[in-house]
Amino acid sequence: MSAVAAAVQVALCACAAPASEPEAPALLVAPDAQARDELRRAVSTALNGAPIVLADDALTRASELIIERTPARDATGRLLRGREFGRPEHFHLVASGTRCTLVHDGSGQRFVLAAATCTAAR
Repeated sequence: MSAVAAAVQVALCACAAPASEPEAPALLVAPDAQARDELRRAVSTALNGAPIVLADDALTRASELIIERTPARDATGRLLRGREFGRPEHFHLVASGTRCTLVHDGSGQRFVLAAATCTAAR
């Protein structure tokens, strides 16, 4: 096994391993532009690269994030299909020690937010 393959295998195992510390619902603490951009990229990745717009205070007041689909519109702004039947996407933020992790409820995907600081939600 090459060194690269071994490193990839170790990294994959580390992601799949249970957290050594218990996870708790969390809130972002004073997120800067880098932390907000990292959050936006994580949500977009979970949603197959869909463009995402998030409020600057996303996940600062509640540990749950709900993303609704943007209905398709024509050039004049009218809805193309009428009512949107897609369900919103749900995410939640957890803290384990000093690590902040965003979890996509629909797929179970987990994204460690390295640029973010979080605290336990009350």
